[in-house]
Amino acid sequence: MRALLRVVSLCALAALALLSSSAFAHEMTMAEMELRESSPGEFLWQWTASGNVPPSEELQLVWPHGCSADASVVEAGTPDAGVVDAGVVRCGPEGLRGTLAVEGVGDTYSAMMLKVFWLDGQKRVYTFTSAQQKAQLYGSAEDKRGMGEIARAYTVLGIEHILTGFDHLCFVLALVMIVGFNRRLFWTVTAFTLAHSITLALATIGVIHVPRPPVEAAIALSIVFVASEIVQQQRGRKGLAATKPWLVAFSFGLLHGLGFASALAEIGLPTNSIPLALLFFNVGVEIGQLLFIAAVFAATRLLFLLAKSRHLDLRRAAIVPAYLIGGVASYWVVERVFTFCPRRLRTPVAEPERDPVLGTRR
Repeated sequence: MRALLRVVSLCALAALALLSSSAFAHEMTMAEMELRESSPGEFLWQWTASGNVPPSEELQLVWPHGCSADASVVEAGTPDAGVVDAGVVRCGPEGLRGTLAVEGVGDTYSAMMLKVFWLDGQKRVYTFTSAQQKAQLYGSAEDKRGMGEIARAYTVLGIEHILTGFDHLCFVLALVMIVGFNRRLFWTVTAFTLAHSITLALATIGVIHVPRPPVEAAIALSIVFVASEIVQQQRGRKGLAATKPWLVAFSFGLLHGLGFASALAEIGLPTNSIPLALLFFNVGVEIGQLLFIAAVFAATRLLFLLAKSRHLDLRRAAIVPAYLIGGVASYWVVERVFTFCPRRLRTPVAEPERDPVLGTRR
């Protein structure tokens, strides 16, 4: 009965996934700005990374008191001179100190990273997200932050990615439904973590490269597989996922790691801190995954208590979540394959014209 109630408690989550499609998935992007001190109190600023929309059109910087930016004045030889994505910011006697705010972060761009290069050779990194749109700037000798900001930013982005990635959550959800809350779940999740960490690292550093559309379609297909395994288990026939869940989790975890790598490529990585950003993005993914499993466990216990108090037998409804997850994943498979199949398969064939005299097709 406990296993049945655990499965039924996941119906709401599976129904939520049913309403989503690949367009519902959250694509994250990171905007980067470099701020280089050219003379005391004067800095050259330039956007160094952008997505499909220029950051200057989506993000509005509110500089500290005493500082003002001018996008129309750019030093000779500065890249992108004369465009709004580069310019000069001048500060008063106090220098670049005070609160810098970024308006619009969290919409088109999930996060923004500001790199400040001082005349004395020091470098500082500040990150901005929808939850933290302000940062306190100090002089080069006063601010000791840098690597910690990168670690925090990419941890948050990793959590955000997994909790908004409905396909990954559906896969983890299916594993929990098959294994249950026991010791085997620990080894299953560990195998999944190890596998996607391997391919995430290899794809990020360029050792392997697989186009994103086929990977996304294969991920959806992996969810169809585990959903079918749940149905077989409910009918009394244990498949590979039920007998060796760690093997299934590891095998498909390699695919999901490539999906994580695609998301990380969209976000972007700091040039001089790729290993650190990669590590903490993966840490964020694991934190988000554990939070999701904890939420499922809490919901299961609550449903169990409610059903017990009302003497409900939900055994017949136990198979419903499996069909919901499988249906969602099947839709994803078709939709994602359609995005990369040959164009001639997607272009309707024009119907031959009829001869006006004979009435036959030409």
